[in-house]
Amino acid sequence: MALWPAQKILHLTFAVLAPARRRAVAAANIDLSALSAGRILPGPLGTQDVIMKNNPTLPAIALFLTLSLAVPPAWAVSKEIVQLQTQVQALQDQMARMQQSFDERMGVMKNLVEQDTDTVNKLAGALQNLQNSLQKQQADVGGHADQLSGQIQALNDSMDELKVRLSKLSQQLETLAQSQQTLTQQQQQQQQAPAPDVLYNNALRDYNAGNAQLATQEFNDYIKFYPNTDLAGNAFYYLAELAYRQGDFQQAVKFYDQVLQNFPSGAKAAAAQLKKGSSLVQLGQKDDGIKELRRVIQRYPRSVEATQARDQLKKLGVSSRPTGGE
Repeated sequence: MALWPAQKILHLTFAVLAPARRRAVAAANIDLSALSAGRILPGPLGTQDVIMKNNPTLPAIALFLTLSLAVPPAWAVSKEIVQLQTQVQALQDQMARMQQSFDERMGVMKNLVEQDTDTVNKLAGALQNLQNSLQKQQADVGGHADQLSGQIQALNDSMDELKVRLSKLSQQLETLAQSQQTLTQQQQQQQQAPAPDVLYNNALRDYNAGNAQLATQEFNDYIKFYPNTDLAGNAFYYLAELAYRQGDFQQAVKFYDQVLQNFPSGAKAAAAQLKKGSSLVQLGQKDDGIKELRRVIQRYPRSVEATQARDQLKKLGVSSRPTGGE
């Protein structure tokens, strides 16, 4: 059997002798201040000297204890082993309980994790469904927006067309109002104006008498008061003749055109076309004048105006027959 170390035996010895040592120190009246000052050796050795001097039986007791403790009794070793086994068993039980508690908590945590996973999966599915629904709604809204945009564009086009129609209608109403006003004024003027025959005869008399200014005024009055009568064409013709005599060929052409456009079947139509051709020649527009003279021959071949037109074309050195472009 192995022996205990000498140091451990020595410490056990001093542990047993500690009460006796305290009594010896008290009996020897040891000065504690001297001990703290270092005059007495501290620790087990210094104290041991003092104790042995004051108690001579202590060396024998120490020797006995040293010899008796060299070999520890078997019952003490067995008791310590039993205590160690008990402590080990207690630790094992505690570890088992901790393992069981850990397993239970891990099971609870695993269950919670599984529940959280299921919840997350459900939330992810719901979120995906919501996203798909939103995308579908956005697509539907986009389609409705395009359809609404087309309807708005069509409505704008209809509004623009309606505005154009309203503008035309407004212009027609303004024209009608002006015509009504003009007609009213003409009616009022006709009530104040002389009879058409009297006014026309007075103008013609002054024209033949050479009163050009007075005749011009009277023919203009006749056209103003009675623009739709047959004699209105004659009035335009005589106004053109007065301008032709004064050398105002441009104004004469305008009056001749009034006769030809507004009274093409009137008594002065052939004469107006003949004199229009002569006026254009006078203005230096020879080609246009020749065309008008040829039209006189073509439209009125047996009239006096046709004979006069041939004479003028002959003087101009051109044929009276129309060319292919006329």
